[in-house]
Amino acid sequence: MVFKRIGHRSKIISPLKIDGYSNISIGNRVNIEYKTWLAAVAHTNSPTCVLIIEDGASIGHFNHLYATSKIRIGKKVLTADRVYITDNLHSYKDVTKAIMDQPIQQINEVEIGEGAWIGENACIIGASIGKGCVIGANSVVTKDIPDYCVAVGAPAKIIKRYNFELNEWLKTAPDGSFIN
Repeated sequence: MVFKRIGHRSKIISPLKIDGYSNISIGNRVNIEYKTWLAAVAHTNSPTCVLIIEDGASIGHFNHLYATSKIRIGKKVLTADRVYITDNLHSYKDVTKAIMDQPIQQINEVEIGEGAWIGENACIIGASIGKGCVIGANSVVTKDIPDYCVAVGAPAKIIKRYNFELNEWLKTAPDGSFIN
């Protein structure tokens, strides 16, 4: 089993499971904690399948990262424990079949921006998270979150965004527009 790339001083501590080694790239100084499941397996008709974890990222205990097309975890991203990140779903359209007997449905590629923080038990399903974002514990992210936002809830809604003119975090409406 050989990774596509594994960088200098990176470590994976007692993984639960690793599927698709040759599709997984891990940067330098990456830390992946105990019992995390990494997978990059093309179950869908996607022409490529990659899981990329960039330099300095820190992935918590019991995380589950499952790519069938593309997931990119940016530099210095921090995830808490029990975080789930995927670019796909189990199909459930045919009610005459068990869900496990139905095909995997490709959603969207997932990108987690540099320096983001993903809180405990968060789920990111076919959505991208911008640079410097905070995703609250127990949040379910199904829509893209722009750079420098705080999003919480199920489904996740933006509650704060950094205002570069005032150099401070300000409350927002759920669409990310500042509240006066």
